[in-house]
This record gives sequence, C-alpha cells and structure tokens, in this order.
Amino acid sequence: MLEASRLSYTIDGRMLVDGVDVSVPSGSVSALLGPNGAGKSTLLALIAATRRPSGGTVLLDDTDLGSLPRRERARRVALVEQDSATDVELSVRQVVLLGRTPHQSMLAGDSAQDGTIADEALETVGMSSFAARRFHTLSGGERQRVQLARALTQQPSLLLLDEPTNHLDISAQLSVLALVRSLATQGVTALAALHDLTLAASYSDHVIVLQRGRVVAAGATDATLTPDLIRSVFEVDAVVLRHPESGRPVIAFG
Repeated sequence: MLEASRLSYTIDGRMLVDGVDVSVPSGSVSALLGPNGAGKSTLLALIAATRRPSGGTVLLDDTDLGSLPRRERARRVALVEQDSATDVELSVRQVVLLGRTPHQSMLAGDSAQDGTIADEALETVGMSSFAARRFHTLSGGERQRVQLARALTQQPSLLLLDEPTNHLDISAQLSVLALVRSLATQGVTALAALHDLTLAASYSDHVIVLQRGRVVAAGATDATLTPDLIRSVFEVDAVVLRHPESGRPVIAFG
C-alpha cells in the first residue's frame, strides 16, 4: 500500500505541492486528476523520490521510500514520465533492458533472463516488431509504449505513470489503460496522472484530485467524480452517466 503524508515541495519560493496526503490501496488503479499546473507531475516525482520533498514522507508497504538506496527503490517503484525524447543512439530493446539495471550487479551485463523479461515486456505493449529500431526515431506514442515496457522490466510493485495516454490514438489509449488494469489484478499498484476524465472514470478504482497543489477530493471513483466536483475544479459543466454494459461512470460535457 502507498501512503504519502504531508508531502510538500517548494521551489524558488513557490509552493507546488502543499501538505498532500495520498493513500493508494495495493493492487488498485488510482487516477491523479487536476487542471494543468495543479501539481500532478511534481507529486509523482516526489513519490518516486526523483525530487526531494520539502516536507513529508512516502511509505510503500510501511517502508520509507526516501530512505532506500536508489537501486533498491528502483526494484519497487517504476516511473513513466511524459517526455521521453532523447538523441541517444539506443535501440528500442536496449532502452527496455535499462529497466533490468536495478536487478543486476554493478559489473554484470544483461543475462538471458533479462532478455526474456525485456522481450515479454515489448510483446505486452505491442512493440516487439520495433525492437531493433533506434529509439529516437520513434513517434511520441511509440516512445510512450517503449517506456512503459522499460518500466515493466523493472518488475515493480508500484507503477507511476505521468499522462501515459499522451500522443496515443484512442485505440492505443484504451490498450495501455487496459494493460494497467491487468497489472493491478496481478498485484501491481498503479497511480496514473490523467487529463481525460472519461478515461479516468472508466479505468480507475480511486481518484485523487489536485487543485493548486492541494488535494481537494479523494476516494472511490464512482463517489468522487461528481458534477459538482468537476465544475468546481475544472470549471466545466458535466453529467455523469452509466455505461450500459460495464456500469462504469461516463462523463458527458455540456
């Protein structure tokens, strides 16, 4: 279980995250929502310990993530960031194999098992045929899938995703979020920053809503994503309907 308590982050005198409490149950998919500039990416970076908080703690299964050595933390937590552009001359498969680094000794190369795990991850995200391609030649959506495969090769118990559906067409968006849901059924805890409220409603168990660096709502998706909340935080009118087959919330804007 992920528990963040009183997390804050200040830079150049500006408070980007202000005393945030986050609770994400094990084996669930939680959506991190909020308008642009609400602090979603910063909060994910604080949880992943790629940024040091100004205050607060992050616990994963009662272990303080901030106190762990970097390699040990990387065995437990994988972060897929928004911007994966690079000019480094690596193949897709080499990028994915980077996810095995935390599991290797300092001088060891990639083992046969590492290769198998990487190939399985590429197959999972539908990128096996791109294995030999240069990573920097891929489209934004293709890079996003490769970075997700890299995260899967870390075999984390906590998967953090910053706008994982960016650059993807609707079919790929649904495929990626269905994959995240399937990982949750295997015990992986997922927290994904999303800007599409309908996708969040369709695929998440819980939502955490940020506004100006503070949590303004959190809880089960059905109970939390109400028209009043959407109007207050996103300044748009919406109606929450029910999908006739899945029963999941469907958000219509008017």
